[in-house]
Amino acid sequence: MMNSTVKNPRGIPQAPFVEKVDDYVKKPEDFEKVMAMFQERLQQYKYMEQSKKNAAAGFKKKIPEIDDSLKMVELVKKKKEAQESLETNYELNETVYTTAEIEPTDTVLLWLGADVMLEYPLDEAIELLTEKLATAKSNLQISEEDAEFLRENITTMEVNAARLYNWDVERRKNLRLAEEGVKNLRA
Repeated sequence: MMNSTVKNPRGIPQAPFVEKVDDYVKKPEDFEKVMAMFQERLQQYKYMEQSKKNAAAGFKKKIPEIDDSLKMVELVKKKKEAQESLETNYELNETVYTTAEIEPTDTVLLWLGADVMLEYPLDEAIELLTEKLATAKSNLQISEEDAEFLRENITTMEVNAARLYNWDVERRKNLRLAEEGVKNLRA
């Protein structure tokens, strides 16, 4: 009944707009079922939107870290090519930093996550970090686009739910008036 053929590029269905409630509620006793379906879809959209927002926040945090790592590896490579040592500050723990002198080197160690670190030649490290940066930026854009798409669909579903509710209120009012009219005719 609510299956939409229009989907975004990631397969999220677009919410239908309820122009005429009668197209969705064929019989008055179906109202509760239809309203429940719309409420369920609304909750699904809200859940997906929150998931996309969380993903976007994660990418916003990762992108500067990857970019900083890439810049550092490029600096190490530049110093290697000039056969110069590199003096830098590094973090021992959250509040303690110290200075180190790094001799020209052909490799760097990169954290991959889950407490795993691998040694890479400089060119491979630059290539890997460049790819990771491009992927993170692309995923951030996709997450933001999906969140916007979902926000629009949440609004549509909220309007739909209001239209359904108002239709039911009007229907009940007309039933009550009809019953009162019948009672007044009998009296």
